Amino acid sequence: MPKAMNLHQLSETITLQRALWAGRIMSAIVVIALVADGTIQLFAPAQSASMLQETGFTLDLTLVVGPIILACAILYAIPATAVLGAILVTGFLGGAICAHVRIGELGSPPDIISLLLGALTWGGLYARDPRIREILPLIH
Repeated sequence: MPKAMNLHQLSETITLQRALWAGRIMSAIVVIALVADGTIQLFAPAQSASMLQETGFTLDLTLVVGPIILACAILYAIPATAVLGAILVTGFLGGAICAHVRIGELGSPPDIISLLLGALTWGGLYARDPRIREILPLIH
């Protein structure tokens, strides 16, 4: 007969389940945002043309940027490659932030969105992946 869980174990299990679902939700927000952006880059590049040109990129780069964004989203969404995906996502978002800072748009909406997506990327991964919590024990 299995041992009954004590109150502390039950509380810890509930906390881990909540963290797992919070991580999944945060990660889903990141994946949805990246898939939307990558899809727009590929199939409706005119919608992002002005922003690309403002940051010094040409419209034809959407054919390169779109698949990169989609690949990052896919790698991040798959649990086995989520850490690699998170690294690539934050690298991409860092480049986006850098492009806006370079033209004097520090703190612009795209900067803030990129920063928040980066935080959600790692926050979601931290909450849903015990390996990350083991490497970075922020809460004890």
